[in-house]
Amino acid sequence: MRISYHKEYSHNLGRDMEYKIYGHAGKPMLVFPTSLGRFYQYEDSGMIDTLSSFIEAGKLQIWACDSLDEETFFSTHWNNEDRMHRHEQYDKYIAHELIPGILHESKHNNGGTDQRILISGCSMGAYYSASFFFRYPHYFDTLIALSGVYSTYYFFGDYMSGNVYLNSPLHYLPGLTDEHYLNQYRSSTIIVCVGQGAYEDEMLHETRLLQEVLGQKGIPARIDYWGHDVSHDWPWWNKQIHYYVEGCLG
Repeated sequence: MRISYHKEYSHNLGRDMEYKIYGHAGKPMLVFPTSLGRFYQYEDSGMIDTLSSFIEAGKLQIWACDSLDEETFFSTHWNNEDRMHRHEQYDKYIAHELIPGILHESKHNNGGTDQRILISGCSMGAYYSASFFFRYPHYFDTLIALSGVYSTYYFFGDYMSGNVYLNSPLHYLPGLTDEHYLNQYRSSTIIVCVGQGAYEDEMLHETRLLQEVLGQKGIPARIDYWGHDVSHDWPWWNKQIHYYVEGCLG
């Protein structure tokens, strides 16, 4: 398997950002770490090994990116608006720096064919993947979110501002009427999965809320509730990601 490490300066963040790429060709997949996780977490937690058959066959190429959770959603010393301002800078890094690079390299690696991205993550990574998917649907055609929350309530409680609202799908999706966005969601593959076991209560609640909103908007989605023995942990996410990626890639 081809693996490459990258460290590049982000003009939006004013600092270097790191990521790794796994594979040589195939469907581009962008994955986010869990809370306070790093770009190497996906590999360290077994997910790359789990998906290795797709990667080595040239069906899947994965970009595992870094987060800035300690400066944003999980900061203990910045106020809410400073935290969200920093997250908006991270948002611009992902949307205007990392993703264009993914699309450019993916096109080169796949014989000049343009592809949209499969975006995914577990726990906090599921929040990120859903948030970017709904905010920038023109970049993506597939979402696989595992055990996530889909609002900012978990991080900010009832606090709401313009920037918080833009990063809280469960707040803005109910009022969204722009058919340009809604039709892009409707033409995409949306998979949201959560367990019903230990440490999944908050994620279970918000998954049900997201299912309700998507249904009201006529947005097709696969919402799966795994068993009461399925906990909020990597062994289950490994099983889930293989199952769903296999279904998406065929």
